[in-house]
Amino acid sequence: MSTATSTTDNSHGSARPESNAPSASSQLTGPEALPELKKRIKAGLKTYPDFPKKGILFEDILPLFASHSLHTDLIRAYELQVLESFGPDNIPDVIVGLDARGFLIGPTLALRFGAGFVPVRKPGKLPGKIETADFEKEYGTDTFAIQSDAIKPGQKVLVVDDLIATGGSASAAGTLIEKSGGKLLGYLFIIELTFLKGRDKLNAPVYTLLESQAE
Repeated sequence: MSTATSTTDNSHGSARPESNAPSASSQLTGPEALPELKKRIKAGLKTYPDFPKKGILFEDILPLFASHSLHTDLIRAYELQVLESFGPDNIPDVIVGLDARGFLIGPTLALRFGAGFVPVRKPGKLPGKIETADFEKEYGTDTFAIQSDAIKPGQKVLVVDDLIATGGSASAAGTLIEKSGGKLLGYLFIIELTFLKGRDKLNAPVYTLLESQAE
């Protein structure tokens, strides 16, 4: 989402029609595909002015999953971004997805790398022994949890989600990975709200697929 105020009144949201052309990921291979994939992903977002409150322009990622070609492009873009950012000899052993939209991205990306997928969830959702970490929200605090044996000591871990805003939830996930003995490679998101300075709270490199969203 973005905090820019829209001058268009479209309560049903708006998006560019999906192209009938083959997916960019089927036309290009290797790192040269990434810029084109990012353009297709940005064009596939749907925007909703004044949601969830007036003055907010909400950028909806769900159309990316409703379209087979855009879904393919999104996962391929994540894959190429990981390879570009960390190198082919430093790929993750574990993908951690944040509750809840990180669950849409993490499992498929993990399959691409032959990695495991581990969810970070709200307390009461995971059985067995867990580790917890609190984080600040706009109003009060919240807690994230991870199963204590889900990440093995020394495993390389990448955290994925759709959006970085204040950075609180991602920071809590980083704390949980450290408690588990994992090696945190970094964080990867689709969109960033830069004016909230969320990346300043994170203790590992932060990457986004799309240009940051300013206030």
